[in-house]
Amino acid sequence: MQTKTLESLLIEANELVKRLSYNESLELINNTQTVIIDVREESEVFNLGLIKNAVHIPRGLIEFKLSPNSQNNPVLINDNTNILVYCAGGYRSALAAKTLLDLGFKNVYNLGGFNEWVESGGEIQANI
Repeated sequence: MQTKTLESLLIEANELVKRLSYNESLELINNTQTVIIDVREESEVFNLGLIKNAVHIPRGLIEFKLSPNSQNNPVLINDNTNILVYCAGGYRSALAAKTLLDLGFKNVYNLGGFNEWVESGGEIQANI
């Protein structure tokens, strides 16, 4: 078995998960059943807030918090749900999105980084 590096994991994730632009993300959010998942650490969310209507599930807990087509997920994601994942810079979200695909979720996208969202004029909210 060949050992994978962080770089190779990111390349694989980015090949499998489409990274959306701000406008593409808004299109999905405004016109489809969409869940936004923030995979940053608790301290990042506490200090900066999160994208409006996002659900905070740290990267390290994705596998424990979400199961496809079951009641074992806090946002009731089903096969028709678009899932937008983001972090600070788009790297953890790429890996988290790949993990969601591996778990059997469909329609998973990398929204990228929180800072990109804010710089593009995206709405945010304080951590609740």
